[in-house]
Amino acid sequence: MTTYVAVGDSQSEGVGDDPWPDATPRGWADRLAQRLAAHHDEVLYANLAIRGKNADEVLAEQVEPALALRPDLVTVTAGVNDLLRAGRDAASILAVMDELVGALCASGRTVLVVRSPNLAALSLPGRLIARRVAAFNAGLTQIAAEHGALAPDPGPRSVFEDLRAWSPDRLHLSPLGHERLARAAAEALGLPDAGGWAERPGGPAPQRTLWSEYDWAAAHLLPWVARRMRGMRSGDGRSAKLPVPRRIVTTCAPIGWACDGCTAT
Repeated sequence: MTTYVAVGDSQSEGVGDDPWPDATPRGWADRLAQRLAAHHDEVLYANLAIRGKNADEVLAEQVEPALALRPDLVTVTAGVNDLLRAGRDAASILAVMDELVGALCASGRTVLVVRSPNLAALSLPGRLIARRVAAFNAGLTQIAAEHGALAPDPGPRSVFEDLRAWSPDRLHLSPLGHERLARAAAEALGLPDAGGWAERPGGPAPQRTLWSEYDWAAAHLLPWVARRMRGMRSGDGRSAKLPVPRRIVTTCAPIGWACDGCTAT
C-alpha cells in the first residue's frame, strides 16, 4: 500500500477548490490521492497542511510528523506566504526550503515540491515581487535537483497565468487550478492520463481592467492588508487538515470523504 503525506500551506489544504460534502476544502492534494488510489487500488493519505503557514513553520511543525507516518511520497507547498511578506528575500526563504526538502529526501522518500506561480500575471502587487518569485523558483528548482526531488515546471504562459485557474482572491487556486496541479504532480510521478495539464482552457481568458483591479483590491487586497496589519493570519486557531491517515480506495474517486470506502486507520 502506498502512503502519501501532504505538507504545506493553503494550497495543499485545498483553499479555493470546491468542498467535500462535509464542507472540507478538496484541493489538489486530495485529487492526487484519488489518482494514486486509482493507480494503486488504495492509498493511505494524510494532509498536515494549514493555511497561512510560512516555510519555516512548515519545516518546524510538519516535517517530523510527516516522516513519523513513514510515507512513500511527500508533497510540499511552501514559500509563497514568505514571498508575500515585506522584508523576506528569496535567499532566506530558499535556505529554509533547502533544509526542508533535504530533510524529507534524506529519509529516502519520493518528494515533490510546487513552484510559485507567476504572480505578475495575476495582479499589480504580483508584478512588484516578480523578481523575488523568479529567483525563488530558480533556486527551488536547483534545490530539488540537488536533493533528488521532483519539481514540475509549467513553463511560460501556462494555465497558472490565466485568471480562470485562480479563485477571486487571486491567492488560491480555483477548482480548475487545483485539478491541473494534481495532474502536474501525477504526470511527474508517472501516473497515466495526466498530460496537457499546463495548457490553457479554450475560449477567451478574463481580462484585467481598471475596474476589475479596483473591485479585486477592494474585496480582497485591502482586507488582506488590514488583517496583516492587525497581526491576524488565516491559519490562526486551525489544525492540520487530515493528521490521521485515511485509507482511500478506487471507489472513493467520484464520491469523496463521505463514501464507505474511505476509512480512517
